[in-house]
Amino acid sequence: MGKLQANTVGAKEKYVPDYGYCDFSDRIGGRGVSTMGVLEQQFRVFKSVADTGNITQASKLLHMSQPSISVQIQHLEREYNARLLDRTNKGVSLTKCGTILYNYACQVLDLLQEASEAVGEATECKHGSVHLGATLTIGEYILPHIINKFNSDYPGIDFNAKIANTEILALDLVGKRIHVVLVEGPVPENWNLDVEPFWHDELAVVVAASHPWASRDSVTFDELKTEKMIIRERGSGTRKVMELALEKAGFGAAELNIYMELGGTQAIKQVVEAGMGVTIISALTVQQECQMGRLKTLSIDGCQLSRPLSMVTVSKAPLTKDEMEFAEFMRDTESLEQILSAALELEGE
Repeated sequence: MGKLQANTVGAKEKYVPDYGYCDFSDRIGGRGVSTMGVLEQQFRVFKSVADTGNITQASKLLHMSQPSISVQIQHLEREYNARLLDRTNKGVSLTKCGTILYNYACQVLDLLQEASEAVGEATECKHGSVHLGATLTIGEYILPHIINKFNSDYPGIDFNAKIANTEILALDLVGKRIHVVLVEGPVPENWNLDVEPFWHDELAVVVAASHPWASRDSVTFDELKTEKMIIRERGSGTRKVMELALEKAGFGAAELNIYMELGGTQAIKQVVEAGMGVTIISALTVQQECQMGRLKTLSIDGCQLSRPLSMVTVSKAPLTKDEMEFAEFMRDTESLEQILSAALELEGE
């Protein structure tokens, strides 16, 4: 909680947030002397904390220490003479004043982003570029084919892609660090995001060629529970889809014997191929291994493990000219399906 403190006789009482030590040495005469860059940074920190509802998560997202996050919030609260956040055991939430400032901060950050992009577009030497995010399966197996086709239609545009899990990319979207992401899992429904499916994928039980199940086409969930499971980390779209599909079929993901959690598909495939357990991952990621007789895919009786692959953007958020062209390209799902089906079939041969 904060406290009211009168600094001098007859001076206006100021709200001082009590979050621990804070250095206000950059303030002169009770007013801040911050530049626009500092204010932008403070707004970005404030918005990240508000969006995540958690200072720890915001610090990881922004690659800042928790004390640094707290100091930035304290500066804003001192500047506006108001408490902006309420802290509880579950995290932080916006106060009434915090909600008002949050809305203005979002507008300011959007305008700064638009200004930067508009100036960039007007620069004669500007080279076209698209900054996007993609989840691991899409980034490794699908995105190269998409970029190859897009570059043939729109030459001269570079790509800067961040590959991460769905949870991290969703946070990057709302933080305006990336404007377009391609994901294979569900995104938070209350984050003001537009989700547009562009293709589909099937998850499958994957076992080593030497496994007793390798001669079969399907297994029961009861059988699956007896095996050591090698699965993706929490926050992964693949894991979330698996859990939702099992739940929909009346099975409980918590009943699985989870032996190992790994952050990448390649590592999972190697562990499974070595006979250390079985997994549930995208069927398209093991096409080559199945063709070579090293792995085998199976279905689960009574459980459909399909999932849409989607393009996600922030509702009503501006995109650059290059990003808009890429988004329109991704919306041509008919052409995209032909491109990906042909490319992936070729890879599997």
